[in-house]
Amino acid sequence: MNSPDRKQILIIEDEAHIAQGLQLNLSLKGYDVMVAENGSRGLAAWKAHNPDLIVLDIMLPGMDGLSVLQHIRLEDEKIPILILSAKKEPIDKRKGLTYGVDDYLTKPFDLEEFLLRVDRLLTRASWSKKSAESLVPTRYTFGNNQIDFSLSQAVCRQGTIQLTDQEVKLLKLFITHQNRPLARKTLLEIGWGYTGDPSTRTVDNFIVRFRKYFEDDPRKPKFFKSMRSVGYVFTPHPEA
Repeated sequence: MNSPDRKQILIIEDEAHIAQGLQLNLSLKGYDVMVAENGSRGLAAWKAHNPDLIVLDIMLPGMDGLSVLQHIRLEDEKIPILILSAKKEPIDKRKGLTYGVDDYLTKPFDLEEFLLRVDRLLTRASWSKKSAESLVPTRYTFGNNQIDFSLSQAVCRQGTIQLTDQEVKLLKLFITHQNRPLARKTLLEIGWGYTGDPSTRTVDNFIVRFRKYFEDDPRKPKFFKSMRSVGYVFTPHPEA
């Protein structure tokens, strides 16, 4: 049983020898450590155990680490996340930082440096009283619509409506990727943590709902547009 006084760390890593080595060394430092070998199991462990820090690989089977990162950031912007990855190009690091990672360490890495980075992230998280700047503002306006994420409400042509948790999550995902096409598969992975059949109508049903809320004419959408054979794109400022 985990001690309530010990920090809990979740490692999401598919290479068993790396995961086991990290688990051993972090345990010796006094941390409670869990390991998940893929993205789906990592998300399940995160939701079930609410760890204090996540160590995340990018190249995972099924759902990749960046999708896991984005999924978590839709719900929790404060948990420290450290990426461990063999991807060393600046563009890969920029993607991680854009999606809200706190630190990025490339493989192979020095164990002592890794442990110091973990200590630093946990210390910073514990003493910091100032919340990190949100990737999505508390209030967001597009067209004649306004969303208040602090209240999970939207003011739109239908009046003031109460948004569900999943609607809030999906809206945040579209806003952080505005003007960029998002495939159904991507929306399912990041928005729901779902790696199954991308032909499911789940995403389409939410888009129908958003168009009913936010579009002047749901049959001729300006904000939530379909892209044939791709998915959807959110354009908050469509050309007149």
